[in-house]
Amino acid sequence: MAEAHQAVAFQFTVTPDGIDLQLCHEALRQVYLSGLHSWKKRFIRFKNGVMTGVYPGSPSGLLVVLVGYMSTTKYAKIDPSLGMFTKLSKHLPISKYVTEEGQRIVGGVLIGTGLWIAVTFVMRNVLKYLLSWHSWMFNRHGSLSLKTKLWLMLVKVFSGPKPMLYSFQNSIPRLPVPPIKDTVRRYLESVHPLMDDEQYKRMEGLAKDFEKNLGPKLQWYLKLKSWWASNYVSDWWEEYIYLRGRGPIMVNSNYYAMDFLYVIPTTRQAARAGNSIHAIMMYRRKLDRAQIKPNRVPLCSAQWERMFNTSRIPGLETDVLQHMNESKHIAVYHKGRFFKVWLFYDGRLLLPREIEQQIERILADKSEPHPGEELLAALTAGDRDPWAKARSQFFSQGKNKQSLDSVEKAAFFVTLDDTEQRYDPENSVQSLDSYGKSLLHGKCYDRWFDKSFNLIVFKNGTMGLNAEHSWADAPIVGHLWEHVLSSDPVRLGYTEDGHCKGNPHPNLPGPQRLQWDIPEEVMINSSLKVAKALADDVDMHIIPFNDFGKGLIKKCKTSPDGFIQIALQLAHFRDKGKFCLTYEASMTRLFREGRTETVRSCTTQTSTVGLTLMREEKLKLLKVAAEKHQDLYRLAMTGKGIDRHLFCLYLVSKYLGEDSAFLKEVLSEPWRLSTSQTPLQQVDLFDLKRHPEYVTSGGGFGPVADDGYGVSYIILGEDLINFHISSKHSSPETDSHRFGSNIRQAMLDMLDLFQFDNKASNK
Repeated sequence: MAEAHQAVAFQFTVTPDGIDLQLCHEALRQVYLSGLHSWKKRFIRFKNGVMTGVYPGSPSGLLVVLVGYMSTTKYAKIDPSLGMFTKLSKHLPISKYVTEEGQRIVGGVLIGTGLWIAVTFVMRNVLKYLLSWHSWMFNRHGSLSLKTKLWLMLVKVFSGPKPMLYSFQNSIPRLPVPPIKDTVRRYLESVHPLMDDEQYKRMEGLAKDFEKNLGPKLQWYLKLKSWWASNYVSDWWEEYIYLRGRGPIMVNSNYYAMDFLYVIPTTRQAARAGNSIHAIMMYRRKLDRAQIKPNRVPLCSAQWERMFNTSRIPGLETDVLQHMNESKHIAVYHKGRFFKVWLFYDGRLLLPREIEQQIERILADKSEPHPGEELLAALTAGDRDPWAKARSQFFSQGKNKQSLDSVEKAAFFVTLDDTEQRYDPENSVQSLDSYGKSLLHGKCYDRWFDKSFNLIVFKNGTMGLNAEHSWADAPIVGHLWEHVLSSDPVRLGYTEDGHCKGNPHPNLPGPQRLQWDIPEEVMINSSLKVAKALADDVDMHIIPFNDFGKGLIKKCKTSPDGFIQIALQLAHFRDKGKFCLTYEASMTRLFREGRTETVRSCTTQTSTVGLTLMREEKLKLLKVAAEKHQDLYRLAMTGKGIDRHLFCLYLVSKYLGEDSAFLKEVLSEPWRLSTSQTPLQQVDLFDLKRHPEYVTSGGGFGPVADDGYGVSYIILGEDLINFHISSKHSSPETDSHRFGSNIRQAMLDMLDLFQFDNKASNK
């Protein structure tokens, strides 16, 4: 094999005349270029670390201060240290060897540096104080108060000219611990519409007892943690909600992102993979150089750190996240075989056509899978404990360990799917449902669910992502996906015959086939059986809702997200004849290492809308409900949510060995409606007016409760909203298609209310 020969830098043979040393100059050249590339990356990381560490100051700012300070003192004949250095020099032995002019220079450098440090310290703390002010969140939708405009101006001034991705990390405030009294009050308010009088009175008694007796003790420990840790929630949330889960992460935790809905830039599988892999690696380069632009209002960027070169490693009690600083290859799966593909050659990243060339070689490979290789990834789809035991027993040495390392230490995982998926206008329902299910779980053995994310490229050129959830939340993956989709057909493009632009490489070593020796004792089939049962039970339905979008909703003078959330409540009431505890995810990245908080979208106001029959009264209540929802969302984003606080209080009670009937009931309540909005974050990357077809169609996730629904939605442009709905076939209470019809009807009925109001006003 060509790659095997080029991997050897030198060969030697022992002859009667001595040792005959044969150097492979090409291999040595590649070693040199690879080392040069690594040192460049180290230097860039070091430089970025320095820039971030002194932000909002900068090394150039230090130089300006020193030159300006020294020049001023020299021409004004002023001692820069105001005599202090002269006094100190009497006690320093070095003063005998340094001239008076030298002492003046050293003094100027020390005083100038001290002045620069003081200014930087003041600027950083002023910025931190500014970022702790969250009243801007409570401005009326679409308007900014004078105070908010002044605040934005000051944030921009103190943020410096060119902030990088991680520049604000030291200035972002810590997540505060809300008062127990406020959390208990908001909790009781959230469950009031879901309980009858007797149930509510009982829960109120438990809550008040907790607030008075055990709560303050637990709160004290939580405040202590908040002073010591960067974030009092995130590490426990990652460990107990994700990594300690022993059930399958496929469907239950992992989520997916979809391709364009109405266009396929090329039907060549290898070409689509070539452009998308190159675009992903270009994003990684920007990430390594911290060149991703921060938001206008700075948010914590910690979740980006583990996007690449990361795998979830199974353990018997808890999993761990393994992150590598550097990885130069990807792992590729095709028809039961695993391949290792190097993405760098000649000291540079492969171009799209060169990556396509590598993928073409894999597609052309007709070799058969090794025994057990085809279904191997099913271990990552089943329960965690069997996978942990198998990994420890059968994959800890030899070729199995080497091959597993190649998968787990890859930059990311790629599946060349041998099925065809796409939106078919003539069979829209079935085609989209099949597409969503394939991205969510595939065949249960053709995705490596432990990787930070899987790029899935189908046989007809359609693609998508499947992402593991523990390392970060969906907006981080969404940011990457927006970059890929905007780069693929527009910036990178394809030739007329569908290939990537450019030419194949004449000397590029081919992909490396991974070798496995998997004994029959590895219980792959048992994991596959568990995964298949879970996948077959998923009832997936996707609705491209194009009757109207946020443009018309805004004309109704209400928040699009609030409008949709109320529609979901009305749809659920019509679907099941009752309201339920509803989870809507909001981010808490206004705080250091913030992740998510829950917005309890089912409120007294929304339930009243559903029960009211009079049109005029319903409209009035709907507006009140939308405003209430927005207030709850703002509270969740600004650290005044309910559920993360109660979750942490519960963990403290477990650590202390204390039992709380109140906390136990709160944490055991099922979320029968779990919802999430996928925000379009980089609107400037897409020309939605001229090319509305070139935009992601969002993504989805599995149902959280066995008898509940999972709903993800994305608002695209002015006239399109995509809904991704999931539930379980095994539940007699749920039906994703029925719920989808109810959502559509609820949206239309709510719009009709506003249009009725406009007609009445015009009369």
